[in-house]
Amino acid sequence: MMALRSTSFMVLGLGILLVVVSISETSLAAKIVVGDSAHWTFGYNYTDWALKNAPFYQHDTLVFMYDPPSNTTFPHSVYLLKNLRSFLACDLKKAKLVGNVMQGGGKGLEFVLKNRKPHYFACGEAKGIHCNIGLMKFSVLPTRPCRG
Repeated sequence: MMALRSTSFMVLGLGILLVVVSISETSLAAKIVVGDSAHWTFGYNYTDWALKNAPFYQHDTLVFMYDPPSNTTFPHSVYLLKNLRSFLACDLKKAKLVGNVMQGGGKGLEFVLKNRKPHYFACGEAKGIHCNIGLMKFSVLPTRPCRG
Protein backbone atom coordinates (compact mmCIF):
# COMPACT_ATOMS: atom_id res chain seq x y z
CA MET A 1 0.00 0.00 0.00
CA MET A 2 2.84 2.36 0.91
CA ALA A 3 4.61 1.67 -2.41
CA LEU A 4 1.42 2.42 -4.33
CA ARG A 5 0.94 5.74 -2.49
CA SER A 6 4.61 6.68 -3.05
CA THR A 7 4.33 5.86 -6.77
CA SER A 8 1.13 7.92 -7.03
CA PHE A 9 2.86 10.95 -5.51
CA MET A 10 5.84 10.51 -7.85
CA VAL A 11 3.55 10.36 -10.91
CA LEU A 12 1.61 13.40 -9.67
CA GLY A 13 4.86 15.28 -8.99
CA LEU A 14 6.23 14.40 -12.45
CA GLY A 15 2.97 15.53 -14.06
CA ILE A 16 3.12 18.87 -12.25
CA LEU A 17 6.78 19.30 -13.25
CA LEU A 18 5.92 18.67 -16.92
CA VAL A 19 3.11 21.22 -16.79
CA VAL A 20 5.41 23.82 -15.17
CA VAL A 21 8.13 23.21 -17.78
CA SER A 22 5.55 23.46 -20.57
CA ILE A 23 4.11 26.68 -19.17
CA SER A 24 7.55 28.22 -18.66
CA GLU A 25 8.65 27.38 -22.22
CA THR A 26 5.45 28.85 -23.63
CA SER A 27 5.67 31.95 -21.42
CA LEU A 28 9.15 32.66 -22.81
CA ALA A 29 7.71 32.84 -26.30
CA ALA A 30 7.90 36.17 -28.11
CA LYS A 31 5.59 37.90 -30.57
CA ILE A 32 7.67 39.07 -33.50
CA VAL A 33 6.34 41.42 -36.18
CA VAL A 34 7.66 40.18 -39.51
CA GLY A 35 9.61 43.01 -41.15
CA ASP A 36 9.45 45.15 -37.99
CA SER A 37 8.02 48.58 -38.91
CA ALA A 38 8.10 47.76 -42.66
CA HIS A 39 5.58 44.95 -42.01
CA TRP A 40 4.88 42.44 -44.86
CA THR A 41 5.45 44.46 -48.03
CA PHE A 42 6.89 44.22 -51.53
CA GLY A 43 10.58 45.04 -51.94
CA TYR A 44 11.74 44.47 -48.35
CA ASN A 45 14.44 41.80 -47.92
CA TYR A 46 12.90 39.34 -45.46
CA THR A 47 15.79 36.90 -45.67
CA ASP A 48 18.07 39.63 -44.27
CA TRP A 49 15.41 40.48 -41.69
CA ALA A 50 15.22 36.84 -40.54
CA LEU A 51 19.00 36.57 -40.26
CA LYS A 52 19.18 39.78 -38.20
CA ASN A 53 16.34 38.68 -35.89
CA ALA A 54 17.49 35.11 -35.32
CA PRO A 55 17.36 32.98 -33.33
CA PHE A 56 13.68 32.12 -33.37
CA TYR A 57 12.34 29.76 -30.73
CA GLN A 58 9.69 27.09 -30.63
CA HIS A 59 6.39 28.70 -29.50
CA ASP A 60 7.39 32.17 -30.79
CA THR A 61 4.60 33.86 -32.73
CA LEU A 62 5.30 35.53 -36.06
CA VAL A 63 2.91 38.40 -36.76
CA PHE A 64 2.36 39.21 -40.43
CA MET A 65 0.90 42.69 -40.84
CA TYR A 66 -0.27 43.89 -44.25
CA ASP A 67 -3.06 46.08 -45.54
CA PRO A 68 -6.09 44.51 -47.18
CA PRO A 69 -6.25 45.16 -50.93
CA SER A 70 -7.43 48.61 -52.01
CA ASN A 71 -6.89 51.14 -54.79
CA THR A 72 -3.65 52.23 -53.10
CA THR A 73 -2.18 48.91 -51.86
CA PHE A 74 -1.13 45.64 -53.44
CA PRO A 75 -2.65 42.47 -52.03
CA HIS A 76 -0.39 40.18 -50.01
CA SER A 77 -0.80 36.72 -48.57
CA VAL A 78 1.26 34.27 -46.53
CA TYR A 79 2.08 30.76 -47.68
CA LEU A 80 4.00 28.03 -45.91
CA LEU A 81 6.09 26.25 -48.52
CA LYS A 82 6.68 22.53 -48.30
CA ASN A 83 10.47 22.36 -48.53
CA LEU A 84 13.70 24.16 -49.41
CA ARG A 85 13.40 23.37 -53.11
CA SER A 86 9.93 24.97 -53.27
CA PHE A 87 11.22 27.93 -51.27
CA LEU A 88 14.20 28.58 -53.53
CA ALA A 89 12.05 28.34 -56.66
CA CYS A 90 9.06 30.20 -55.15
CA ASP A 91 6.99 27.19 -56.20
CA LEU A 92 3.59 27.60 -54.54
CA LYS A 93 1.92 24.53 -56.09
CA LYS A 94 2.09 22.44 -52.89
CA ALA A 95 2.26 25.35 -50.44
CA LYS A 96 -0.29 25.83 -47.69
CA LEU A 97 -2.13 29.15 -47.49
CA VAL A 98 -1.87 30.38 -43.89
CA GLY A 99 -3.03 33.97 -44.46
CA ASN A 100 -5.23 35.27 -47.26
CA VAL A 101 -5.19 38.86 -48.57
CA MET A 102 -7.67 40.03 -45.90
CA GLN A 103 -6.06 38.50 -42.79
CA GLY A 104 -3.06 40.81 -42.31
CA GLY A 105 -5.00 43.91 -41.30
CA GLY A 106 -5.54 45.21 -37.78
CA LYS A 107 -3.42 43.28 -35.30
CA GLY A 108 -2.13 41.07 -38.12
CA LEU A 109 -2.05 37.37 -38.86
CA GLU A 110 -0.38 35.30 -36.14
CA PHE A 111 1.55 32.12 -36.87
CA VAL A 112 2.92 30.11 -33.92
CA LEU A 113 6.16 28.22 -34.53
CA LYS A 114 4.97 24.98 -32.91
CA ASN A 115 7.58 22.64 -34.33
CA ARG A 116 11.36 22.67 -34.36
CA LYS A 117 11.66 22.23 -38.11
CA PRO A 118 12.37 24.61 -41.00
CA HIS A 119 9.48 26.92 -41.86
CA TYR A 120 9.52 28.49 -45.33
CA PHE A 121 7.26 31.52 -45.78
CA ALA A 122 6.42 33.47 -48.94
CA CYS A 123 3.88 35.85 -50.39
CA GLY A 124 1.85 34.04 -53.02
CA GLU A 125 0.43 37.02 -54.86
CA ALA A 126 1.03 37.98 -58.51
CA LYS A 127 1.79 34.36 -59.47
CA GLY A 128 4.94 34.27 -57.34
CA ILE A 129 6.34 37.64 -58.45
CA HIS A 130 6.20 39.00 -54.90
CA CYS A 131 8.28 36.02 -53.80
CA ASN A 132 10.73 35.98 -56.72
CA ILE A 133 11.28 39.65 -57.45
CA GLY A 134 9.82 41.36 -54.41
CA LEU A 135 11.96 39.44 -51.88
CA MET A 136 8.86 38.46 -49.93
CA LYS A 137 10.15 35.18 -48.58
CA PHE A 138 12.17 33.96 -45.63
CA SER A 139 12.83 30.85 -43.61
CA VAL A 140 13.23 30.18 -39.90
CA LEU A 141 14.36 27.16 -37.93
CA PRO A 142 12.96 27.44 -34.40
CA THR A 143 15.13 26.05 -31.62
CA ARG A 144 14.24 24.85 -28.16
CA PRO A 145 13.63 27.77 -25.77
CA CYS A 146 16.47 28.45 -23.33
CA ARG A 147 15.82 27.85 -19.68
CA GLY A 148 17.67 30.56 -17.84
